[in-house]
Amino acid sequence: MLQPRKTKYRKVQKGRMKGNSMRGNQLAFGSFGIKTLDTAWLTGRQIEAARQAVTRYMKREGQLWIRVFPDKPITKKPAEVRMGKGKGAPEMFVARVTPGRILFEAEGVPLDIAKEAMRLAAQKLPVITKFVVRRDYVEETI
Repeated sequence: MLQPRKTKYRKVQKGRMKGNSMRGNQLAFGSFGIKTLDTAWLTGRQIEAARQAVTRYMKREGQLWIRVFPDKPITKKPAEVRMGKGKGAPEMFVARVTPGRILFEAEGVPLDIAKEAMRLAAQKLPVITKFVVRRDYVEETI
């Protein structure tokens, strides 16, 4: 499960996510990627499920980069607990994503394989995504 080894604070406030992604919105490593068009919290489980879907479809050839990391602790109170008595215990970690953020990047596989792999990854995520290709990408014909 993706989560930080150590955090400065055990519990954080909810916060607001408005606007588009100002960073992490360009392909930096691979030729293909998926970009989110929504604002959401992605849990470590969702990111891991998407990663597994991509690597299985690509048959572990090529390379995959995960561009988001769940670093925000989310707390929950147990079921059927009365109101008050403080904030609940940390339950999981999430990554905040806003529109335009690149979630995954891939390299070293043909366009059609990358497109299908990213489609499978997108099915595991709670956001609407868009497949993106590097601007100077040229498909090699052998």
